[in-house]
Amino acid sequence: MTGLLIGYARVSTRLSQDTEHQERALRELGIPQDRIFIDQGFTGTNTRRPGLTRAMASLRPGDVLVVTKLDRLARSIVDAHRLAQQITERGASLRFNGTTLDLGDPVGKLLFSMLAMIAEFERDLISMRTREGLVTAKLRGRLTGRPPKLSPDRERLLVKMVTEDRHTRAEVADIFGVGRSTVSRALARAGQR
Repeated sequence: MTGLLIGYARVSTRLSQDTEHQERALRELGIPQDRIFIDQGFTGTNTRRPGLTRAMASLRPGDVLVVTKLDRLARSIVDAHRLAQQITERGASLRFNGTTLDLGDPVGKLLFSMLAMIAEFERDLISMRTREGLVTAKLRGRLTGRPPKLSPDRERLLVKMVTEDRHTRAEVADIFGVGRSTVSRALARAGQR
């Protein structure tokens, strides 16, 4: 008896990314939408992913967990090995980039481990380059952080309104169109001066 194909798709952010490309690729492999499990807004290093938990729970002996790329499944070697063990314990296999690996087989396990190390190395390089780029941009004055919500004059007025007990923090937040946390930070800055 041939097992089922179970698809898994993941993106790290909810707003700037979507799983459409991954879902389309999984459907093109013959996986129906009801067997594609999705995590949106979860990083690969987050081990508590509800979509992945449901995908793993649905695996039966002979089934194949399919991801479009290995980094969609795991971004660290530790997590990759944990997932490989779970897949093996269920008697299932893993497929990504068109290659099916039997993780219970020594060669499949070796290939998976090597590819997981490469994926983690690639993630670390990207992270390192991003940090270096931010430092360089900041030194050149191109990265100054988020602009303040209030001008210095408006912030002084906000502080004065609260400290003279004319308004509560919530009222001032509404008047200035900012969040209460912005009011709290402005008051903290005023207290430090």
